[in-house]
Amino acid sequence: MGAKIPWPAAVQAPHFTVALSGTIGGLYWNQNRCFSTFLYEIAGVYATRIPEPVTSFFPEFLWSGASGGQELHLTFDDGPHPEWTPRILDMLGSAGHKGTFFCVGENVERYPSVFERIQDEGHSWGNHTMRHESGWSTGQYAYLKSFLQCEDITGSGLFRPPYGRMTRGQAKAIAMRSRIVMWDLLTGDFDQKRTAEQCLTSTLGHLRPGSIAVMHDSDKASPRTPGLLAGILHEMEEQGWKGSALDMPGHP
Repeated sequence: MGAKIPWPAAVQAPHFTVALSGTIGGLYWNQNRCFSTFLYEIAGVYATRIPEPVTSFFPEFLWSGASGGQELHLTFDDGPHPEWTPRILDMLGSAGHKGTFFCVGENVERYPSVFERIQDEGHSWGNHTMRHESGWSTGQYAYLKSFLQCEDITGSGLFRPPYGRMTRGQAKAIAMRSRIVMWDLLTGDFDQKRTAEQCLTSTLGHLRPGSIAVMHDSDKASPRTPGLLAGILHEMEEQGWKGSALDMPGHP
């Protein structure tokens, strides 16, 4: 597992203390909807590595990779996109790195050639539901149907819930078929109030071997993601780190 923030360090900052206490409270008082509550509870603390007290509640999820080597994992949600996914693929290819793309089923159907390029260039891919549904606002049957529809298209055995939100029942059912991949580094590229430079500065303070970092290949994130990724790739080159695709249990 990747490096984790010990409990005392994680709660030193007052704004983080409030966010984390709200999260832990949610774990006790609303356990059916607790999965990844921290994502938006600590939205003001982007790129802070997720503290061990949070990840320990969900040991069945993949939060980070091995921290002992030189590999880390760059992941991209919400594509494929006809403009931004190819641009990201170009950047990764030029730098010699591999990534993992969590794809929305409807987008795969719209842009099959972009999805094929992800596959052909040696990257990994995963299920991000058929229509990017939030598990909190979608019933059990509808959510699992969306998961299965997307899995029929992607078939990788990797799943990431949109917004990091799903109920305990949804997670239990999906975990029987797929590896649920979360993250330990949130770059904040989806936040329209932030610049690429702000995202990069906070991200580089926490990027390290074993990280699973979240970015997006989407219109919403496009003003930030290319510049953010360029800075991350430069830092990886300076440090001698390698971007590695996540293993796909459903795809040898």
